[in-house]
Amino acid sequence: MYKIGVIGDKDSVLGFMAVGFTVFVADDAAAAASALRSAARDEYAVIFITEPAAKLIPDEIARYRSTPLPAVIVIPSKAGSEGLGMTSIKKSVERAIGADILFKESN
Repeated sequence: MYKIGVIGDKDSVLGFMAVGFTVFVADDAAAAASALRSAARDEYAVIFITEPAAKLIPDEIARYRSTPLPAVIVIPSKAGSEGLGMTSIKKSVERAIGADILFKESN
């Protein structure tokens, strides 16, 4: 059976425990990279990672973009969205279909 994990700072991820997700608290690049590798090795199907944690380990996340599992999904932290998650989704869509079909954010 596949599992779902969440990586990020304590304040942003602890609430996910209430819905049964495994939480990996990571406050620095080493902890975030280690958590991601561990979750991938332990057959997590979906790994959510907060934007601040994802910014620390972009190369590590990129290793999983071409694999079917795990799906690594960037989400906002407790502090709010920095736009990294939407940028990641746009790039994935563009790579999959060859064009950016998502609307540009208005300022």
